[in-house]
Amino acid sequence: MNYLKEPAFKHGQQSRTGILLVNLGTPDAPTARALRPYLKEFLSDPRVVEIPRAVWWLILNGIILNTRPKKSAAKYAAVWTPDGSPLKVHTEKQAKLLKGWLGEKVASPVMVEYAMRYGSTTIPDTLARMKAAGCDRILILPAYPQYAASSTATAFDVAFAWLQKTRNQPALRTLKHYHDHPAYLQALVANIRDFWQMHGRPDVLLMSFHGVPRYTLEKGDPYHCECQKTGRLLAAALGLEADQFRLTFQSRFGRAEWLQPYTDKTLQELGRAGTGRVDVVAPGFTADCLETLEELAMEGRASFIAAGGKEFNYIPALNEHPQWIDALGRIALENLGGWVSDSWDRDADQQAREASKTRARSMGAHN
Repeated sequence: MNYLKEPAFKHGQQSRTGILLVNLGTPDAPTARALRPYLKEFLSDPRVVEIPRAVWWLILNGIILNTRPKKSAAKYAAVWTPDGSPLKVHTEKQAKLLKGWLGEKVASPVMVEYAMRYGSTTIPDTLARMKAAGCDRILILPAYPQYAASSTATAFDVAFAWLQKTRNQPALRTLKHYHDHPAYLQALVANIRDFWQMHGRPDVLLMSFHGVPRYTLEKGDPYHCECQKTGRLLAAALGLEADQFRLTFQSRFGRAEWLQPYTDKTLQELGRAGTGRVDVVAPGFTADCLETLEELAMEGRASFIAAGGKEFNYIPALNEHPQWIDALGRIALENLGGWVSDSWDRDADQQAREASKTRARSMGAHN
């Protein structure tokens, strides 16, 4: 095993607890040139596409990577912001706000960073930077409330692969899911009610979750069940009757059957039924991205209206909603038990570190 190079050791360096907020990823620019390596990395992940590698290699490199980058680039261009990808912008803001929230609740040193599973700002690079900054305890906090092997697990895979190559390992904790956590549900409710307070209530609230192939459910992936539980609890908290909401799955790809009902077909059915107003929310996306801003807010609207629907609204993702930042903080604290303290003494810690440095120098250390 060739271990990664260790950062320079410094006697008396302050020990920190780290939180790494992990999201899916984004290309660096809304161009075909930037999309090709991003899509290649994403679609080459065996947890994302579970078909024989040799067959998939031919399909991916022979067809998909020669046609899809240009199409995807046009979609990204439609939602790109002056600050870059919406997903990256929101995730970065969430990390900063979470650090501020924790700063008011915890006295001991906490470092909060974000990383992407695919594309730039990688998980290994960010973990290495956190370790070099003194983080000897790190919590991996996925941006995915519902666990899926193709999202949560693949992020953990990369983190553990980095850990395996690390000589002086930090302690690592992972958070599997929080699909039914009261604080997460309260944030969803607050976000939806804020929208309804300004725009009124719809005839139907459609909850759209990212889709995965149906065979993942049959093989034991809990994602479908966790989405259903989130939807059921959210509907109950909003006081919705059975005919006032729908739960659907979007973003299917290829010819295989995916989790149903499908979002696009449901919107068309609601449009053909003459539904007056549909509001769409995406509870599984904690930050707005291509799948929410383009696929739902643009394509979904067009499908609903073209089919005869009257009014369509997309309710923004949690993003930087104060209730969501509070929920992130509460969820993080629950999983940091024993790692952080509100009684940490900065002066006492500094004195102890200086004493450690003095002792080390007296024994011949140079740093």
